Amino acid sequence: MTTLPPAAREAVVAASAPAIDSVELRDAAHRVVESVERVIDGKRAQVVTALTVLLAEGHLLIEDVPGVGKTMLARSLARAIDGTVTRIQFTPDLLPSDVTGVSVFNQSSREFEFKPGAVFANIVIGDEINRASPKTQSALLEAMEERQVSVDGRTYGLASPFIVVATQNPVEMEGTYALPEAQRDRFMARIAMGYPDAASEVEMLGARDLENPIDALEPVVTLEMLRRMIAGVRAVFTSPAVKEYAVAIARATRDDPDIRLGASPRATLQLVRAAKALAAIDGRAFVLPDDIDALAVPVLGHRLLATSRALGKQHESSRLVEEIVQRIVDSTRVPTGR
Repeated sequence: MTTLPPAAREAVVAASAPAIDSVELRDAAHRVVESVERVIDGKRAQVVTALTVLLAEGHLLIEDVPGVGKTMLARSLARAIDGTVTRIQFTPDLLPSDVTGVSVFNQSSREFEFKPGAVFANIVIGDEINRASPKTQSALLEAMEERQVSVDGRTYGLASPFIVVATQNPVEMEGTYALPEAQRDRFMARIAMGYPDAASEVEMLGARDLENPIDALEPVVTLEMLRRMIAGVRAVFTSPAVKEYAVAIARATRDDPDIRLGASPRATLQLVRAAKALAAIDGRAFVLPDDIDALAVPVLGHRLLATSRALGKQHESSRLVEEIVQRIVDSTRVPTGR
């Protein structure tokens, strides 16, 4: 039996949502992108990828060095959507129950009551997720895959829509734990912020002299509109040829001699889902091979592991894997439609 706590009851809706045409979806998506760009200047590709993951019902991992705007991107995206938002600051002493919730004995009723954790929201911001222990990180596995939490033998449904936007520092930095392969595979995409260009950095210094621009952000998309957008993304057409192309890329990662852990079937599924969202953001009702090409690195790169021989003396394995994925994409023939 699935029980829903009061904190999430109002946010859960049926899978069906009112129809939305491609133009309305594109315009709403562009409003979100423009809103976030008021805070995150000069990073349009990262903003579009973050929105793509949200509309594809996935989860986003933002990895980079401290101070380049990882958490700011997550917060800005959350502010642009009129939904419930929680933030979890991952630390070494964070407990799994802090994430999922805990059953507490009520002295007056003489019964146990479930107290929902921070995961019960539409958008969950997990800040510096790899600074918590693997045990606490694993508390998110069920929530991210099945949109539910099991505590003391009972199952509690999560809000809909539901997305985890997690940030992490490179694993080479002090006080970090590497994310388990199973958890990395549950993130639809990973992006890196990178340093801003000189012009954007100068503009940032002037814009934040008196106030933080995120304080002025207002929701530009309601929760009901977001649900309609997600339903519209599901309806985007993917031809058999494009599906074959996505599968060919995924299978090539499993056979590549420089890769010891290739893309899972979940990765292939999420690659196509993300491509449908990107097509919708562009105002199209169909997926192109170019959508697959654009998303192959952010969707597949964090799931793969390079062989020791390929890695050699390099320390940045993520960059090497991304180069291998790009090589595979460039060498994979696009199947012709039938």
